[in-house]
Amino acid sequence: MSLRSVFSRLLSSHTRSRLSDSRGLENRGLESLDLKRKTLERKQPKPTWRHRLMTFLIAVTLLLSALWLLLAIWYQYGVSSVLTWLATIAIVGILAALLSTRYWDAVTRVLHSDSLSNKKSIGKGTATKLIIGVYSAIWLIGLGWFFSIEPQQDREWMAEVDQRVSYERVANNPDLITLTNVRNFDWQTEEDATEHWDNRTIDLSKLSGVDVTNSYWMGPLIAHTLVSFRFEDDRPLAFSFEIRKEDGESFSALAGFFRRYELSLIAAEERDIIYTRSNARGEQVYLFPISNLQQHEVKSLFESYLTAADDLNAKPAWYNTLLSNCTNIIFYMARIVSGDRLPWDYRIWVSGWLPNYLYDVGMLDATPEKGNQPWSMNTWYERTHINPKAKGFDNQVNSQSDIDRDKNSRKFSQQIRHDIPIPALANSQASAEAKARSTAQASN
Repeated sequence: MSLRSVFSRLLSSHTRSRLSDSRGLENRGLESLDLKRKTLERKQPKPTWRHRLMTFLIAVTLLLSALWLLLAIWYQYGVSSVLTWLATIAIVGILAALLSTRYWDAVTRVLHSDSLSNKKSIGKGTATKLIIGVYSAIWLIGLGWFFSIEPQQDREWMAEVDQRVSYERVANNPDLITLTNVRNFDWQTEEDATEHWDNRTIDLSKLSGVDVTNSYWMGPLIAHTLVSFRFEDDRPLAFSFEIRKEDGESFSALAGFFRRYELSLIAAEERDIIYTRSNARGEQVYLFPISNLQQHEVKSLFESYLTAADDLNAKPAWYNTLLSNCTNIIFYMARIVSGDRLPWDYRIWVSGWLPNYLYDVGMLDATPEKGNQPWSMNTWYERTHINPKAKGFDNQVNSQSDIDRDKNSRKFSQQIRHDIPIPALANSQASAEAKARSTAQASN
């Protein structure tokens, strides 16, 4: 064997030895790092269900608060506004940055275990706190802006809500009241009408009862609620809390949560405010006469409407889909008058079920036709459905005479009450409450 061959073998064996040693060191280093990572993972506390729940609640709170603020901006400025889009980009960007920081921090802790990764984790935690702080500041500023939005009296209102009802009392007889701007439109279609705003004098001592009208326009759960006051020798007068729509504006239940609509109180003839729903719009309308009331309760409820008119004329207010809508405002006023006879109930906020609530608390007579079988709620709905009764009614008054218009109003009010038993007022508080209790028991 040559000397060159011997040296070649020696060198190759030495090289392999060094490579194997280096590979061994590398493997041992990797094993050591893996051991350290596992040790650190064992030392880190595992998240409990409380921690996970808290994280979930925080995430939901952030998302819902962002959605609320964005909707408030959208409904105030419109989707096409530059401000709306800038706010959307800013809020979504902040939440995206917070989300990426949160998950990048988790990924870093899994993949790395050296001091550098710990420094990165600390940095990510600081960034997360900073982003949350920035978002909280923006949201609080948005909250302050939202509650600073004031309702207005002067806008380009639609004709049907353009005027505000007001009144004056006769000096020597406070029961005689002259109402100004009582709406009495001649409706041809859902949108077209001949405008009439009338003055009307009424006598509160002649009040003979109250009717609640529900008009269903988007399913069985949601209805618009009106209240009509009957008089002994005169046609009824209806009141309705409504949104005060601007020209070209339409109603949105969701927008009603975000200070989009001012609140309006309309006093109107039934041939106007009920006819437009049953005939012009094709809504399904039901009229329920309220039982077991005394005249002073009816009068107090009427006075509550006058107080509401004073308040809205002095200072405009916002409509709110949940807190101050066409139904629960009436309930608030009626509860002041009748107290515990009207207990709180979820159906106050599900306006389509308001008649069922009145039936259960004894405000709809279970046996309105004496000697006959008690009425179920289905019977009440069947008998009080006014659309078939109002169908074909001629709402046009050819003469401009107030007398002819009054006759037409009286005729419509009588026609929609056909075949509906009208209860008399109760003689005393004791008899009214006793009859209401027995009616409630019979209905249940």
